[in-house]
Amino acid sequence: MASRLAVHAASATLSSRAENTSPVPKPPPSNTGQQKPAGTTSSSRRLAAATAAALLATRLLAPAASVAAGAFDLRLMLPEQSSEEAEATVRAHARNLLRVKQFADAGAWRELQAALRASASNLKQDLYAIIQARPAAQRPELRRLYSDLFNSVTSLDYAARDKDEAQVQEYYGNIVTALDEIFAKIM
Repeated sequence: MASRLAVHAASATLSSRAENTSPVPKPPPSNTGQQKPAGTTSSSRRLAAATAAALLATRLLAPAASVAAGAFDLRLMLPEQSSEEAEATVRAHARNLLRVKQFADAGAWRELQAALRASASNLKQDLYAIIQARPAAQRPELRRLYSDLFNSVTSLDYAARDKDEAQVQEYYGNIVTALDEIFAKIM
């Protein structure tokens, strides 16, 4: 059904464009002896574009049988994990984040960046779930600490990219301090 609608819309667009366009003057004859009729190239391009649009529409539109009429898909609104699940794993993810120190000491900058990015994303999800479950009065302070922590993580990533050992040590210290403050408030 979706493909029929897309093809119908594309053909309607083509016919309305054909009616609204003024005739194109013919180009002067060339010396090659072969001439194409005027307008066949542009109509071929339009037909190809309409066909491509129809194929794209059939790929992007969901099949009618899988979506009930008027139903909402609320799966996008559900949190990925509960606060209890996040609290159970947040310490492990924080420990993984702190293990990047060994890469900084060894000067393994690419490995530091890879480990930092892998562990920070999990910690970020956990902390966000925990903060959202807290009472409204506690959230602003926790959000500020959360922001400080992940600003330091981003700065550490940039410092590792630049291979600046002094800044790496400074931002790592900021991460340790921020994690200590967050855990003091949430645990």
